[in-house]
Amino acid sequence: MKLNEKGLLIVISGPSGVGKGTVRKALFERKGHNLDFSVSMTTRKPREGEVDGKDYFFVTKEEFEKEIKKGNLLEYAKFVNNYYGTPKDRVFEKLKAGKEVVLEIEVQGALQVKSKMQEAVFIFIAPPSWKVLEKRLTNRGTETSDIIMERLQKAKNEIMLASSYDYIVINDEVENAVDKIIAIIRAEHARCERALEGYYKLMEE
Repeated sequence: MKLNEKGLLIVISGPSGVGKGTVRKALFERKGHNLDFSVSMTTRKPREGEVDGKDYFFVTKEEFEKEIKKGNLLEYAKFVNNYYGTPKDRVFEKLKAGKEVVLEIEVQGALQVKSKMQEAVFIFIAPPSWKVLEKRLTNRGTETSDIIMERLQKAKNEIMLASSYDYIVINDEVENAVDKIIAIIRAEHARCERALEGYYKLMEE
């Protein structure tokens, strides 16, 4: 029984290479959920297997900057000369309809969302160790060594920001990480500040 009609905004974030995308995909493969993925917009080139409109909206730099000027983004960030952002209208429509909206975004973007929507649930995906993170970034084979070093330096700074989140989930095994996220979502729906109004209405029936 769902006591609050409005959906939750669930922000999954963490350093580059930590496996945010892998965890998010595994989360959506679970049966019986009411999750809706908010597709982000980016100016970076698609990686192998990525589909426009499903993994990201792939746009040009000029197109992205137009969206910034129009105020159409809930958050955005720039890294390694590429923009990443979240179209806000889609998010608000889904939340109003009672959907659980999942954002998979960079740390800089997550902190922007928190400044605007503190009622959202912020989950920091962390690597099991620094060596594992280095290996994951190197094994991608899609970036130069200079960019990998830049990402690792940024990751060090981002890990220090984990205290700004509501939860931390270590991505040691993907299925374990998904189990924890599902438990977090269930617990958040039972929080008194979210559930009491709906409960009192139920008791009046």
